[in-house]
Amino acid sequence: MQTWKKYIFLTFLASWLLLFFFGGDQLRHFAFFSRRKAEARRNWPHWTDQSLLKSFADPEELQSDGDISLLSPQERRAAWLSVYKNSRCRMETCFDFSRCKKNGFKVFTYPQEKDQPLSESYSKILTSIERSRYYTPNPKEACLFILSIDTLDRDHLSGQYVRNVDKKIHGFPLWNGGRNHLIFNLYSGTWPNYTEDLGFDIGQAILAKASFYTENFRPGFDISIPLFSKDHPQRGGERGWLYQDSIPPKKKYLLVFKGKRYLTGIGSGTRNALHHIHNGKDIVSLTTCKHGKDWEKHKDTRCDKDNIDYEKFDYQELLHNSTFCIIPRGRRLGSFRFLEALQAACIPVLLSDGWELPFAEAIDWGKAAVVGNERLLLQIPSTVRCIHPERVLAFQQQTQFLWDAYFSSVDKIVHTTLEIIKDRLLPHHSRSRFLWNTLPGGLLALPDFSTYLGDFPFYYLQHGSSPSEKFTAFIRATSPAGSPSQSILRLIQATSGSQYCAQILVLWSCEKPLPPSGKWPQTTVPLTIIQGRGKLSDRFFPYAAIQTDAVLSLDEHTSLSTSEVDFAFMVWRSFPERIVGFPSRSHFWDPEQRRWGYTSKWTNELSIVLTAAAFYHRYPAREKFGGTVGLAAFSPSPRSLPRYYHNLFTEYLPVGLRELVDGLAACEDILMNVLVAAVTKLPPIKVTQRKQHKETVPQQVGCKDGDVGTPPVGELSPSPLHSPPAKVKGMAGMAGGQRFSQQQDCLNQLVDWFGYMPLVSSQLRLDPVLFKDQVSILRKKYPRLEKP
Repeated sequence: MQTWKKYIFLTFLASWLLLFFFGGDQLRHFAFFSRRKAEARRNWPHWTDQSLLKSFADPEELQSDGDISLLSPQERRAAWLSVYKNSRCRMETCFDFSRCKKNGFKVFTYPQEKDQPLSESYSKILTSIERSRYYTPNPKEACLFILSIDTLDRDHLSGQYVRNVDKKIHGFPLWNGGRNHLIFNLYSGTWPNYTEDLGFDIGQAILAKASFYTENFRPGFDISIPLFSKDHPQRGGERGWLYQDSIPPKKKYLLVFKGKRYLTGIGSGTRNALHHIHNGKDIVSLTTCKHGKDWEKHKDTRCDKDNIDYEKFDYQELLHNSTFCIIPRGRRLGSFRFLEALQAACIPVLLSDGWELPFAEAIDWGKAAVVGNERLLLQIPSTVRCIHPERVLAFQQQTQFLWDAYFSSVDKIVHTTLEIIKDRLLPHHSRSRFLWNTLPGGLLALPDFSTYLGDFPFYYLQHGSSPSEKFTAFIRATSPAGSPSQSILRLIQATSGSQYCAQILVLWSCEKPLPPSGKWPQTTVPLTIIQGRGKLSDRFFPYAAIQTDAVLSLDEHTSLSTSEVDFAFMVWRSFPERIVGFPSRSHFWDPEQRRWGYTSKWTNELSIVLTAAAFYHRYPAREKFGGTVGLAAFSPSPRSLPRYYHNLFTEYLPVGLRELVDGLAACEDILMNVLVAAVTKLPPIKVTQRKQHKETVPQQVGCKDGDVGTPPVGELSPSPLHSPPAKVKGMAGMAGGQRFSQQQDCLNQLVDWFGYMPLVSSQLRLDPVLFKDQVSILRKKYPRLEKP
């Protein structure tokens, strides 16, 4: 019996020992962590006895101070999900690609409601879309839809805040849960947290938003855009401030900032610390508390001194004279000073943690900006001092390129947004980051043309290639007779005699039927006749028959020798991105008329080379119209080859500009020169020619519109800009005066569309070496250029 009790006692004791050694250890850990968790929640300051200092504030309120950036990522994500239900949207899941297959990338804007006012900025956005080549008034053709409801300002304290957006958009039959819709937004959220709450559910719509948090950004779906003011120009925009005489890149100030200092709330942390890097010499950091209604209630001991120092410097002067500009976050991540710094060639130093930079999907900001960390502000001065001067100059040049290519106007911001979306539809046929970040930029390097760098005239040197050694002569025939004129026959013989001529194409632009093959001369190169539509813009269509990089554009009445053609082609091969030709014109500003003038006077400057006799680069597109009658066997290739400027003319420019060309005499010359100058930022090149050419206005009967013909090419006789009718002799003189009037109207309408004057003047003319030199004619390569 005692043995049995003894075993029971030992079993009970063993159980307690096991519980103590295994379970007790876990209880001690549980108590330890519970105690630490309780200490973490203790009121601030944690060393104060609660019995002596009673807390009147919630501890979480004291710790956060209303700054949403102190919220945990999970909490921020929950706030985002409460508004944006389709946060996992991608193009493959929330975009209907089938709407874009039949009619291509077309954009429809909802009709504006009569009782719904629009802000100035949103009106500019809608205007930019409606002026683009992608706009369609038919929603059945549309691939992308834009709301007419102003969604730019979603701060409910703003006077431009539109209420009941959810109710309105769900009443639209085309809404479809936001699918294939694009929503623009500049301001979201309000005081004090400035969350990204738009106040309505965007559904499956793409969001083009300023001040985008990286955590809330849906990669490959949303688009981050820059914050721009209501005064941002609709089109064109001012040029950047960096000029050729700005070297060396070092300026008076190394690093500057001048702006508001927030005393409390979100964004105050970084701006309150900026005074630490101010040295008053090459680093100027000025802040002011003097903003808002209640600033005096919250001002600190530094405010009075800061306000005095703030008034000593001019903001524009600092931008002009500084190498780097600090771009700290404000209440929101983005600010106007970002675009201001880009324009001023002041390299942005970004202090806005978590900001998805504008168009970062396409733009390499590592080449144009310094991305800093708000917590490492004191390291910024030493960081920018270590950047080599050559690197600084490269940064500055890139800021100017990006400003001019994508940010200088609302048009460019909107078109960049649309082009990025279009690239997503065909990722295998989209622009590379190299094309986006190199002149002339993604808006002018159309992927419909090519994605191969060797096809572009700008990248021959970088790609290690050169343009082809042959050219295509493209002659526009406007003869009223049913057979080729003597002038066109002579022109065919002269061009076919060139050792560089690969083929000759004749664009027949008259109502008369095509002459039979027996009427055309026999040539050593293929001769192809193309039936045109009788429009002036036909000559710049990207015909698949053109198989060479170079195109020699000619008019029927042009008179050139083989030597002139050879020399001009050799010059073009050195400048394949420019127009190289013979007859020139110039533009000027008429202060009395307050408009641009156009003249053919013999002056020391030129800005236009007429395409009646000029070389330029080609560009690819599918042949959409026109039959061919070939004297040599010709079959169009299934995929046309690159014809660069032809493609820009027909694909980049909107239909309205091409219709303008078809309605005004010789407007196609001006438009092509304006387009090339807008792309290259360079003037055309004039080459030497014989002096005996005279200008006459040919009589043209029986041809369609646009055949008020292009005058014969040569060193054209001077004609006054404003020729009074009384001084014009004969019908030819009257036609010439009317022609110049139309050309002036054309030039001014093009300037209005582009928003600025793209043409660049030059005082250069290229002649052959030994041209007119007193040496033996046998030593000269182009002796016929000097013969009368």
